[in-house]
Amino acid sequence: MTATPSASTRARTPHPSPVEVPFDAEAAVQAVEFGYVRGWSDGLPLTPATPAMVDRFLATTPRDSGEIIGSLDHLGRACTVELAAVNAAMAGCTPDLFPVVLAAWDALMLERAARGGAWQSTSGPSPLIVVNGPLRKELGFNSTGGALGPGFRANATVARALGLIIRNAFGIHPHGLEQSSQGVPGRWSLCVGENEEDSPWEPLATSTSTSTSTSTSPGADACPATPDAVTATLLRTCAYVDNRHTADPEQILWDLADAMSATGSIIFEHTSCALLLGPDHARLLADHGYSRRDVQRWLYEHAGRTVADLRRAGKDGLGADNGVRHATGTAPAAPGGEEFVRFLPSPESVPVVVTGAPGAAMSMVGRIFGAWSGRSVPVVRREPHPATAP
Repeated sequence: MTATPSASTRARTPHPSPVEVPFDAEAAVQAVEFGYVRGWSDGLPLTPATPAMVDRFLATTPRDSGEIIGSLDHLGRACTVELAAVNAAMAGCTPDLFPVVLAAWDALMLERAARGGAWQSTSGPSPLIVVNGPLRKELGFNSTGGALGPGFRANATVARALGLIIRNAFGIHPHGLEQSSQGVPGRWSLCVGENEEDSPWEPLATSTSTSTSTSTSPGADACPATPDAVTATLLRTCAYVDNRHTADPEQILWDLADAMSATGSIIFEHTSCALLLGPDHARLLADHGYSRRDVQRWLYEHAGRTVADLRRAGKDGLGADNGVRHATGTAPAAPGGEEFVRFLPSPESVPVVVTGAPGAAMSMVGRIFGAWSGRSVPVVRREPHPATAP
């Protein structure tokens, strides 16, 4: 069977000549159903991962196919580069996206929670993946309008590949080893490019300490520094901050701090937060002299609640090992429960990412599961780049 674009489709494309593509629709349907029957799918159709396709994925990285890129000791399971390639192929990645998948995975493995039981938490945290460097445009990552939404293959499939690795390499399925209560909406889709073009600051990856890899592979460790890098962490919640009402930078910061200070997601004494700044908010802050570091420091000092606020929410008496306790040394004791309790462990605990489109004055706050590593991982590709057409 051959697929030929319709007249209406040809009219919308810059190359109107017919394209003949061998295609067996019935075989494709059977392959998709096979993935469902075997339990490999996350609920959406999988791309069949043929040996030839997996080889094309492996050809894009200098890392050995048998290298172990992650293990969960409490489950007695591990994932190799080859198994990651299989899942990236099934997720719908193109081969040239595979080095980004590996970098995103390595960045997550810098998080202590991700190396432990986070994937089985009742919170059901979502990886937040931030891509920096020229490859954002080369590979089609969305950094502007609808950055966290659907419609872009690179963003969607890189994030989905990590979800399939967790499912198929480590056996963590809903209603089984995964124990999330409701989970985070968009759990396996939060992958963005940083909007470096509209950002007033250096790229996020430039502002972090860069790790070459979590791998012990000499080839991976020997790779030179590159502006193409990935930062990742785990989020428990996401909330919009829509503020187009003021041009006062401190009022914007107060609004952001308030979103970080919601008591609902506070279960430990300190919790990191991620800040996804829209370009309008970022530019306003920068125009008033705020650096990324200044924003982090301001939020560290002001995000939190009083003891009375925590008491009203029933969260003023939990032990340190099981939730919030009163922070000491953050503010002098005050009558009536007015002692201020900071929620953020340090200024460095807040990754500040500029993403999305200008013109809306909207940003987003995400509550981090555990602690952000504060590091980025370079995207390492085999040179010269091989042909990557599937």
